[in-house]
Amino acid sequence: MHRRWLVNRTNKEYISYLSKAASISPVLAQILINRGIKTSEEINDFLKPAISKLSDPFDIPGINVAVERILDASKRGERVLVHGDYDVDGLSATAIIFKAITMLGIDCSYFIPHRMEHGYGFNLSSLEEAKQIGAKLIITVDCGITSFDTVSLSKKEGIDVIITDHHEPAISYESSVTSQESGAPPTHPSPSRGEGEGGGDRSQRFLLPDALAIVNPKISNLQSPVSHLSGAGVAFKIVQALAMSASGGSNSPFSINDFLDLAALGTIADVVPITDENRVIVKEGLKLLENGTGPGLMALKSVSGIEKRGLKTGLLLFTIIPRINAAGRISDSRRVVQLLITDSEDEAIEIASWLDKLNSERQEIEEVIYQEALVKLNKKGISPAIVLSSEGWHRGVIGIVASKIAEFFCRPTFIVSTEGEIARGSARSIPSFDIYKGLTHCREFLTDFGGHKQAAGFKLKSEDIVSFEEKMNRIVNESLADKDFVPTLEIDASVNLSDITFNFLRELDMLEPFGFGNPEPRLGSKGLEVLNPRVVGNNHLKMKLKQRSHSLDTIGFDMAEFIDRLEVSTTIDAVFTPFINEWEGGRYLQLNLKAFRPSLR
Repeated sequence: MHRRWLVNRTNKEYISYLSKAASISPVLAQILINRGIKTSEEINDFLKPAISKLSDPFDIPGINVAVERILDASKRGERVLVHGDYDVDGLSATAIIFKAITMLGIDCSYFIPHRMEHGYGFNLSSLEEAKQIGAKLIITVDCGITSFDTVSLSKKEGIDVIITDHHEPAISYESSVTSQESGAPPTHPSPSRGEGEGGGDRSQRFLLPDALAIVNPKISNLQSPVSHLSGAGVAFKIVQALAMSASGGSNSPFSINDFLDLAALGTIADVVPITDENRVIVKEGLKLLENGTGPGLMALKSVSGIEKRGLKTGLLLFTIIPRINAAGRISDSRRVVQLLITDSEDEAIEIASWLDKLNSERQEIEEVIYQEALVKLNKKGISPAIVLSSEGWHRGVIGIVASKIAEFFCRPTFIVSTEGEIARGSARSIPSFDIYKGLTHCREFLTDFGGHKQAAGFKLKSEDIVSFEEKMNRIVNESLADKDFVPTLEIDASVNLSDITFNFLRELDMLEPFGFGNPEPRLGSKGLEVLNPRVVGNNHLKMKLKQRSHSLDTIGFDMAEFIDRLEVSTTIDAVFTPFINEWEGGRYLQLNLKAFRPSLR
């Protein structure tokens, strides 16, 4: 698909000033400015994340009450149930809380809902489990912020609930007086989000379950370093607070360093911004994942074939994370928690091998549904919002299919699986459209929904799919301009090939770890001569690019289909990410080609 090229530029005098003030190259200064980092102090904090820079966990509302209740459970000898979720973030968060609570001497169990049997979220099955084992406290992780009924029933049963979550809370457009007089769940002021649906200046307030404590950065009115934590990140902050509180903080039974690998895994998997607190968690967690971690993650690295490789976020997203997710998508993910907490190498290898097989099955199912969805889309044609449905599409993989279609066609995408009268869908969006907000405006058709700005899940009656599609198309059409449907290739800086040296790449390495909010830098260069273009390996495009006296090897992964364009124009403008290719004991500068076009010079 055609993409708009957008080169980010800043006042040259300011770049020169910042480069000197922070002792970095002008190119790195431009890249950091593009990420919203605009002072030498901010640059130092960003380039040198450290555990010592973690924020005080007690700054998060509700965490003090949650920690006190957990420590009370330890003193009273109570049983605790941790309710998790079936994706990598939820499973990592479950393992974090379970390990920490167990190390406090608390008798703890965990419950992971089955996607097909229980659905998403804190539900009645979890409450029944708590009653059966005699738990007096339930701690939810990565869910619960909209579980009003289950929290109320738990309270009636004499079971306290602590909600730890990072998803968007429900919003009430009524005044607090009206809500409280009507007997509705308690409301709390929310950050300004514009006018309510239908216009007007009604106050927006969070509608929250009546839990003993709610630990969710999304219900704070202030932006802070923890505003974009994952579910595992919130669990990590609970553990940090417990470590500070247990035995006065001087004799804690655990170190927060013991949980960084799991916190990093959940953070990377949930595609939250790798900035602020998340950057510290991922940076330090990757070190632990690479240099030594528990048997479970070691076994996953082995079955993924990456036990001897340096670990980066992108590598985990294509190896370990899909294997963990496979259980929740097409099987039962409860065993994954056991994998993450086990001390047995044999058990770890057995479960990791099982996940490896499940992932292969998941890939086959996903490809079938993806091809069927493309056939349906071809018949329907492209609309502002893509809504595709079919009877029996596997609910565990429709989110991946939605993500692929949204990315390729640059449209908010809703993939729906119907089972008779009931339909369940997964939604993925594009940067310019808040898909969660879009679903709130279609709530008359939905029996349930939840999620984020870029990803969500929903449920509705099969007979309402057409009406839902019509309204969602109106919403998207009214919200976006034509340019929003054309993907933008943002270029961090223009460079000459002579700028790309080993020293320059060592400087770029300080930007690691990469991820959402801090992508790999894309650099652009004009007037490049193409030398010896050819197809290599599995559909890759290889060539040399030359600019004056400098030339560099270039590889375009999965770009072999574009080789014909190079026969038309042998001088191109190119967008790339430079890297060091290590091969047979040597180290070579190389360009990872992202896009090219006939030179405009």
